[in-house]
Amino acid sequence: MGLLKNDLAHLIDSIIEIDSYKSKMGEDSDIVTLAFSVHGNEPAKDLENFIEKGYPFVLDADVTSGEQTDGTYKVFVEVERSKDIPTQILEIADGVKKLANLESMKFRYYKNFRSKDLDEENLTATIPVDQASYEVAINETQYENYKNFFTKSYAESIDMIGETLIIKNTYAQPMRFNVTDFGRDPMIEETINMKDMGEVIFLSKVLGDYNITKFGDTIVLTNEGYRLHLKRL
Repeated sequence: MGLLKNDLAHLIDSIIEIDSYKSKMGEDSDIVTLAFSVHGNEPAKDLENFIEKGYPFVLDADVTSGEQTDGTYKVFVEVERSKDIPTQILEIADGVKKLANLESMKFRYYKNFRSKDLDEENLTATIPVDQASYEVAINETQYENYKNFFTKSYAESIDMIGETLIIKNTYAQPMRFNVTDFGRDPMIEETINMKDMGEVIFLSKVLGDYNITKFGDTIVLTNEGYRLHLKRL
């Protein structure tokens, strides 16, 4: 028996990751990968089956063999990169929203700090539809990728769940931050005039060799001209 509306209510996260993982079917420049985070192994298998059988343009769907560090199971979906990809993603998302009882969804491209509303305008503006534009997009977003931003970090693992950044170290409790801003902003340094040196020193030991500044409850990290604004949760 197939899945019905709301059968996976509250079990699928509302943010899709796009082109964040490598393709199994071919070159990344030729195939778009989607990743859904699902709470539970059986619901993940149900979603895999639903997508693989329900959309003829889907090349492959697969579930991770084990639970991820964020406690979810990933369902990976692969679709040929083409001019039709925004429409195809929206078609899949429409079915997922009905299953999960989600009013809306967002997407994060290539492990970007920022998620965007999942609509045709944002998908068309963000997702490269051919090999040439894919190479340009990946090169332009290197430091917008949170994995790359934290290459100097001492952390054991760094993950994004929704809009929350989770940093884990071996001998400490995971630290959770809300990402409030990210990008190049020459005005940021001029507006910061207050430092909490105790927490700055602590964060330097945990996060690594970054320029870390504290203004009020906002923590600012800089790397290669990019600035990340965080708030502790």
